[in-house]
Amino acid sequence: MSSVAESLSWGHINVNVSDLDRAVAFYKLLGFQVFMPGIPYLDIDNTPLHRRVPDSAAAALAVAPGTRARACIMQLDNGFPKLDLTEFTGGEPRNPPDNQDLGPVRLCLATDDLPAAYQRLLAAGVDFLSPPQPGHNGLADIALCKDPDGTLIELIQIYPERWARLNPDG
Repeated sequence: MSSVAESLSWGHINVNVSDLDRAVAFYKLLGFQVFMPGIPYLDIDNTPLHRRVPDSAAAALAVAPGTRARACIMQLDNGFPKLDLTEFTGGEPRNPPDNQDLGPVRLCLATDDLPAAYQRLLAAGVDFLSPPQPGHNGLADIALCKDPDGTLIELIQIYPERWARLNPDG
């Protein structure tokens, strides 16, 4: 017997942005690379002209017919999930969610050297809401920054050897 969970795997995370070029430059600072200049299955490219989203794609995304967009797919490594950055025109964008809102509120990226990553990104002008802070019981260290549109990004250095004491059986 097959379950839905067995048939699902990571695909991508979408972040809507106000300026695609600025967002691409920012996510490159975090180590992402452009995987594809556009989202071909939606027939959206990354040219400055903001291509009209086809009606079928607009319906699938629950955006208004006639919506225009430009986008790209980025990757942090060769695996999944990918990161889709999409710049829509028209409409009234809302602010990104905050940590106490419902739904996805932040991306989390792991590093082996949080202090170095923090210093490098801070020197590059990344806006941090918190410098590296120790997590509970020293299980991880965490810093919080935001992208140019305010999307929260958690940077974490995990200490897996300290996690073993949480599960004595295993």
